Amino acid sequence: MSLPFVDNFFSIVRENRALLDVRAPIEFVLGAFPNAKNIAILDNEQRRLVGICYKNEGNEAAVKLGKKLVNEKVQAQRVAQWNAFIKQNPDAYLYCFRGGQRSGIAQTWLAEAGITIPRLKGGYKAFRRFLTLNAEDITANINTIIIGGRTGSGKTLLLHKIDNAIDLEGLAKHRGSSFGKHILPQPSQIDFENALSYKILQHQMNGYQNLVIEHESHNIGRLYIPKPIFNNFNKGSLVILHTPLHERIEITYDEYVLHSIREYTEAYQEEGRFQWYKDINAGLDRVQKRLGSERYLKIKALLAQNFEREDDVGHKEWIEILLREYYDPMYDYQLKKSRLPIVFEGNAEKILDFLRDKK
Repeated sequence: MSLPFVDNFFSIVRENRALLDVRAPIEFVLGAFPNAKNIAILDNEQRRLVGICYKNEGNEAAVKLGKKLVNEKVQAQRVAQWNAFIKQNPDAYLYCFRGGQRSGIAQTWLAEAGITIPRLKGGYKAFRRFLTLNAEDITANINTIIIGGRTGSGKTLLLHKIDNAIDLEGLAKHRGSSFGKHILPQPSQIDFENALSYKILQHQMNGYQNLVIEHESHNIGRLYIPKPIFNNFNKGSLVILHTPLHERIEITYDEYVLHSIREYTEAYQEEGRFQWYKDINAGLDRVQKRLGSERYLKIKALLAQNFEREDDVGHKEWIEILLREYYDPMYDYQLKKSRLPIVFEGNAEKILDFLRDKK
């Protein structure tokens, strides 16, 4: 039986094609592709047992054990689950780790049920290598414009108004500071890298000559930008966003207090405000040494006072101290050390005008 392979990886990215991942759940959690759905042919324990058999007795014995573990009843369940996914995503492709036995068996079972689905040649491993190499090559050959500015300037808000931009913090699901975590956990490192590669390839497919990103350190929360891509980004030029302090206080207050409390309340209901308060305190604890004892205790006291009074507006007082006395001097120092050439400075409107013809 001749069943279709596919190795046009560019089309998968361009079309945001759905993917059926038949690896074990433990493999999927470690890293997968955007738009992939995991419906495993072997569960974690079955995969472990087959792996031990393969190591000790070879491939033939491992295949025999796999067929024993996935009996006719289990096979019928798997095929029904895959078929339901394919009906919803008729253009989907199938893959396992190397595009070999597991995806081959799944493809055969589906074909026997009258369902045809192409599988990725080389599987997960080949597609991930394709994404990594192309993302590195594209970022090495594109002009990067980096938006910098003091904390709370609205860099992310500005980024979302620019067509040829990639939101690195959005992909990492983290705001990039000691207080930047969201309710939901960050993706795995591999998920982040794969999603970033997708965005970079799609950026090129849109014909853009310039890539706009926010000024980031190597790490975003617990994740990191792959070193070759980070180094390529930092061959670009810097645009500085200037925003008055009172506006920065409002932007920070809206994102880190109002929006964040709503997010926590949706997740924790009545305990939401307290969980938010605990996490803000934990963020302060992480920067205690750099704040200095006096400033740290002052901000902690203001935070506790306004939390107990349920005075959200009052939080602006400690936000101002944190911005003016901690984040501003730190950013100014880092900017002086930066080797990136500054090509433009201005408010959001002027920067948008400057970037309008740089796509």
